[in-house]
Amino acid sequence: MGVDERRQQLIGVALELFSQRSPDDVSIDEIASAAGISRPLVYHYFPGKLSLYEAALKRAAQDLAGRFDEPQEGPLGDRLRRVMRRFFDFVDDHGPGFAALMRGGPAVGSSATNALIDSVRPLPRPGQSPEDRIRAHFTGFARHVADTYQVRLELPYDELVATDDDHERIERVLRALRGAVEVPAAALEHQRASYLDLRTGEAHRPGPYDGTVVVYRATAPAPHTVRDPAYERDDDALGWDEVCPRLSVMRVGGHHLSLLDPPHVEEIAAHLRRELAAQTR
Repeated sequence: MGVDERRQQLIGVALELFSQRSPDDVSIDEIASAAGISRPLVYHYFPGKLSLYEAALKRAAQDLAGRFDEPQEGPLGDRLRRVMRRFFDFVDDHGPGFAALMRGGPAVGSSATNALIDSVRPLPRPGQSPEDRIRAHFTGFARHVADTYQVRLELPYDELVATDDDHERIERVLRALRGAVEVPAAALEHQRASYLDLRTGEAHRPGPYDGTVVVYRATAPAPHTVRDPAYERDDDALGWDEVCPRLSVMRVGGHHLSLLDPPHVEEIAAHLRRELAAQTR
């Protein structure tokens, strides 16, 4: 197998593993075993797991970007539905590792620096059980539905608490929502992906990281979102200074849902380019 072919094979294998679990939980030994080669041979093609992760991230990002290609003809609603369907297919394809792979918290980065885009570490909840956490989250969701659609959402809280599977839990909630009010399919898919993303993030326990990290922090409250006390933080670092000692914060004048849209994304990109350039001098 040629060098480029082997590199592409390793990227594909790593992407598959990273899509199943957080990249932090995947070892070089697992990647080597899945590719049918020895551990030392992996290092012949990539200097370490971080560089392999970056290559897998680049491929996944290219895949995601391609799914937004859509002809400009036809009704806007139909075009949006097709794009959103392809986006949520991408989320499904990358399974439990989607948050770690494409958002990292959400995160983007390289071996030189890492960026967290308004990512919030949940506040400690001493004395609150996992069952209490589920009830509190969906109580907030029901309030969000009442504020947004002016309907009362009756949820089977005891059943939600008793359900062990996150996918089944959110499906029960969405069934109740569909029965209460007409909601666009894209909005339902967004709620499903957001909840599963939230649960993946809450299950992750980040360890200390000594690299350079920039937190791009939104300064405006996000409209039309579920208010969750666990994520109502007012500290600039949003909790990440507890595990990232070399952390800086850049405040961006948008809200959480707008930071990856123009003009805020250009502001973030320009700042990140300056950060990377400064580290390579």
